[in-house]
Amino acid sequence: MYAVIETGGKQYKVTEGHVIDIEKIDGEVGAEVQFDTVLMFHDGKEANFGTPTLDKHVISGEIVAHMRGDKILVTKFRRRKNYLRRQGHRQELTKVKITKLKS
Repeated sequence: MYAVIETGGKQYKVTEGHVIDIEKIDGEVGAEVQFDTVLMFHDGKEANFGTPTLDKHVISGEIVAHMRGDKILVTKFRRRKNYLRRQGHRQELTKVKITKLKS
């Protein structure tokens, strides 16, 4: 049994017990969070696809940790113009453990 959910503008394929890193969401560590934008749900026999979402399916999870992702460097460069700009960025993430897939 698995589902495809959308959060933070990205889509994730999740199963029960799966730990995913998503865009930061508000909440304390240990708090329960529910994902109601379920795009697809597969129960082992048949797949249900939403147009665009499935209303009766809810995915529950538990916040494990808040963290920051790896640093990326953004560079702007123009040759022969003495122009070079560098900027770093670290995305804030939330680690979530999927606890229940409810249909």
